[in-house]
Amino acid sequence: MTEGQKSLPKWILIVSGLFALLELMVSLSLCFSPQSVLETVDLNAKGVDYLIYMWATRQFALGFIFGFATFKKSIPMLTIAYIFFLVMFVGDFFIGISQKENSLIISALVMCIISSALIFAINKRK
Repeated sequence: MTEGQKSLPKWILIVSGLFALLELMVSLSLCFSPQSVLETVDLNAKGVDYLIYMWATRQFALGFIFGFATFKKSIPMLTIAYIFFLVMFVGDFFIGISQKENSLIISALVMCIISSALIFAINKRK
């Protein structure tokens, strides 16, 4: 394979960088202003802060992974990151169904389609 075949298009790097920033911003929002993200949750209930910090850590880790993979322009790392993204949103889809929350179902479906398309776009160059 030549170097031209291994390089990623700039649009994939831009989208991946935006996802990295989005995940990092969600993480910071969860840590510093959880009420802005979790409107229907009683933030004073026992153990909720623990769950919020666990969720924030997951979002931070995903943002860091996306950022690092984008910076390195690594096809395998971006593929794994988008597979994780896809699995995460499949889970959100089923949570949306169980909670009967249409907005979560729709956003999860959209993100599953975007993740799948990016996995395909990244790996069609191999």
